[in-house]
Amino acid sequence: MYRASDRIEHDEWLSDIEAAADRLDLGTEARSHAVDLFLSTVPEEDRSKQATLAASVYVGALVADEERSQSAVAEATGVSRLTIQQRWKDLLETAGLEAPGW
Repeated sequence: MYRASDRIEHDEWLSDIEAAADRLDLGTEARSHAVDLFLSTVPEEDRSKQATLAASVYVGALVADEERSQSAVAEATGVSRLTIQQRWKDLLETAGLEAPGW
């Protein structure tokens, strides 16, 4: 869980999530999941926040049944596809969700 003050503290990152969601044409549910995932797992180190943001957008879209490719999310968030590939399952499991079996 996260506190309401976390939204204020990480406002710039949340704006980046919204911008990426706009580029990917994601709906409200996917955006909401992405924000919740990011705020619930935001790392202390700034250098890891962009990767967490990208994985959050990918998982948020996946959970909302608005799946986008890892490559598309990587391009929209400014990270490599490998970064998303390495982080999304852990993020999903941290949120208490199960990875799809495909």
